[in-house]
Amino acid sequence: MTARIYKPARTAMQSGVGKTKRWLLEHEAAEARRIEPLMGWTSSGDTRAQVKLWFDTKEEAIAYAEREGLAFRVQEPKPAAPRTFSYSDNFRAGRPEPWTH
Repeated sequence: MTARIYKPARTAMQSGVGKTKRWLLEHEAAEARRIEPLMGWTSSGDTRAQVKLWFDTKEEAIAYAEREGLAFRVQEPKPAAPRTFSYSDNFRAGRPEPWTH
């Protein structure tokens, strides 16, 4: 079973950078989930999939994985594309759709 070390992306409901500066170590699922016949819930016998460990730096997460003998892979975060937006773009002549109130 391998562990994945990555920086989580922002959620769709998040405009700030909270919870995006720390690194997360998650174990990948060792077995597929199955549907419990009585209640219809999904379940798994893999308890490591429930564990999430947060670290301040990537190096701390890698050191932990190596110390514990875990196979791991690191996913580097994609750089955020700078988006420049000017208020005057709302009123420019070549706008795809006309500006209205």
